[in-house]
Amino acid sequence: MNKQSLAPMAIIIAAMVVLNLLNGQFSDFGSWFISELLMLPGIVIGLSFHEFAHGAVSYACGDPTPKLQGRLTINPVKHMDIIGFVCLLFAGFGWGIPVQIDPRYYKHKRLDQMLVAFAGVAMNFIIAILFSFILHIIVHTNSAFFVSTAGSVIIQMLQYVVMINVVLMIFNLIPVPPLDGFGIITQIFNLEKYSWYWKVYDKGYLILLVLVLFNITSYILNPGISFIENLLVTTIIY
Repeated sequence: MNKQSLAPMAIIIAAMVVLNLLNGQFSDFGSWFISELLMLPGIVIGLSFHEFAHGAVSYACGDPTPKLQGRLTINPVKHMDIIGFVCLLFAGFGWGIPVQIDPRYYKHKRLDQMLVAFAGVAMNFIIAILFSFILHIIVHTNSAFFVSTAGSVIIQMLQYVVMINVVLMIFNLIPVPPLDGFGIITQIFNLEKYSWYWKVYDKGYLILLVLVLFNITSYILNPGISFIENLLVTTIIY
């Protein structure tokens, strides 16, 4: 993340924390802290695999940049952005360290860039499906362990893995720069040919700030998240 983007993102974090405080999210700090601990595996898995997918697809399309920068790994240390991590904990959304790519290596520039942009959200969806299957197996084992305290904790952690990956997928599909959704529609409609493209791209964080502050993102996130989670629950878990 460049220095120009730090200021608006810091404002987004502060605004979301204030809104969450006003909504009483931190009123029971103990419960909130325990919930965040249970979410940690889902956050680490979701962000790490999301960025790894971007790098892996770019490398498969002929770009050596992700490999040279050590991004072809699921090691969280290589992918976790501290600001994005804190934002996910306190504000409800976040991001990893963006994978740098060089489209000059691509044989099919627009198609390959679209695939790279789509890779992260696709990976989050795959993870959500995978852990839904794990929950399905657990639900149908009828093991006494999973009704114990330790078992309940494991189930809750797995549920958070599914939920967080669904949230990351839907949020990143919002067509606002620098999110993946904007990268996808950019290549589909070849938006780079328009004079206004770079002006919008450079102001992407400010646009995202406005959407978050006025809670517009919730009108996109909530229906999408509910639909995907209900789909996973009804078709896989139960």
